[in-house]
Amino acid sequence: MRLPERQLAVLEAASATDERTVAEIAAETDLKPETVAGAAFDLADEGLVEVGSETDETLALTDEGRRYVDAGLPETRLYRAGLDAGADAEPVSMGAVIGEAGLDGPEVDIALANFARKGFGSVDGGELSVDLDVDPDADPEATALDALADADGEGLDADALDVDEAVIDQLDSRGLVAVGESVTRTVRLTDDGVDALMTGVEATERVGALTPELLASGEWRDADFAEYNVEADAETARGGRKHVLRRTADRVKDVLVGMGFQEMEGPHADADFWINDCLFMPQDHPARTHWDRFALDVDRMDGIPDELMARVEAAHRDGWGLDGDGYHSPWSADFAREVALRGHTTSLSMRYLSGVEGAELEPPQRYFSVEKVYRNDTLDPTHLLEFFQIEGWVMAEDLSVRDLMGTFEEFYRQFGITDIRFKPHYNPYTEPSFELFGEHPETGEEIEIGNSGVFREEVTGPLGVDCDVMAWGLALERLAMLTTGAEDIRDLHGTLADIDFLRNAEVSY
Repeated sequence: MRLPERQLAVLEAASATDERTVAEIAAETDLKPETVAGAAFDLADEGLVEVGSETDETLALTDEGRRYVDAGLPETRLYRAGLDAGADAEPVSMGAVIGEAGLDGPEVDIALANFARKGFGSVDGGELSVDLDVDPDADPEATALDALADADGEGLDADALDVDEAVIDQLDSRGLVAVGESVTRTVRLTDDGVDALMTGVEATERVGALTPELLASGEWRDADFAEYNVEADAETARGGRKHVLRRTADRVKDVLVGMGFQEMEGPHADADFWINDCLFMPQDHPARTHWDRFALDVDRMDGIPDELMARVEAAHRDGWGLDGDGYHSPWSADFAREVALRGHTTSLSMRYLSGVEGAELEPPQRYFSVEKVYRNDTLDPTHLLEFFQIEGWVMAEDLSVRDLMGTFEEFYRQFGITDIRFKPHYNPYTEPSFELFGEHPETGEEIEIGNSGVFREEVTGPLGVDCDVMAWGLALERLAMLTTGAEDIRDLHGTLADIDFLRNAEVSY
């Protein structure tokens, strides 16, 4: 008979009269325990050995249990502090005893609950009394913890711990010990195994794959090939994959380019002039304070055309057109040049519509961007401090709200979203304006997915645009929530994101 070397070593180390453990055979053969176990199961399939198993309950200290081994159980510390305070003679104040016992937080409740349970004394009306007849050193729970600590952190066989099962259950319920199981496998020679050893067994090297070298040398003829188990679970191979947000952004770009749009790009840190002033946002608007914006401690931005700056200032001070009125509020060119992280990508729209970026401005024109923006918001299921905005605008003659609604309906239809609802809204920079809402496919909740409108004359006039411009800002993450079913925006990226969700989430096409 021919057997692989590791199987032969296990066969020779096994006994026909005694069951030997895998650990004993591993120590004798210098093989790893898992190698011995695998070889034993292979020999068992050949009928040469019998493999048995024994399951034992094991105990190990938890972190909290290990802490109490060093500091003492909370109820024991309370007892000793009460004894030192004279609570054996007359009741003493609980507040003073708790401080002396070094108890704080949840340890106070733990100490009080177990103090009475163990008969250490009593608590009545905020005063504590201790029982002198009690010996806390004989507490079986503390004794069991000490025994486990002596095991140097290794799991201890429950049978080797001379403690009542009720004590173990109590320690388990308190979260001071972890109860587990250990399986000990044993190996014993069968009669066929004994016969094989008596007639002689030749060691061979088991080959896992047929290689060119084996074929060329001819050694394959004498090789012992391992059996191929077609029922074995194969290891899952995972390749690289684009993040679901990046794939959603790519899909958005494909859709908008297909609808005739060109892409914009520009700085993340920009002058307040482009972020807010061009949008007819008054400089004393609450959203422009340090509470809502991320201002940067850098030099003010130069390069803004003086004539454009003057026209925007005039719109703020006096309005634009025959019926314009303006805000009559403070306006500072220095503040307009201050740099902040953009709170929306409409700053790109202002740069392109003004002609500063060299865009073609002969109507009709369509532009978009899918870029990151920054807002000082409170984190919740639908808000982040950093997120991606789908910016877009269309310049043409005689645009109406119907054109804007139709654009949205066509855009979202590409993602399988057909039930879009519109709600009238106020923006300082668009009139009319409305918000967009979509129904979450999993929760049924209606969530805001964007804001839009037709730019006011106070916005387009100073930029030199003399026709209608409809524009919008849509949330990429919220679109991804609708298409993937994610219930929390933080499921898409960040520390709460589930890796299996990211591996399997699909973007609608």
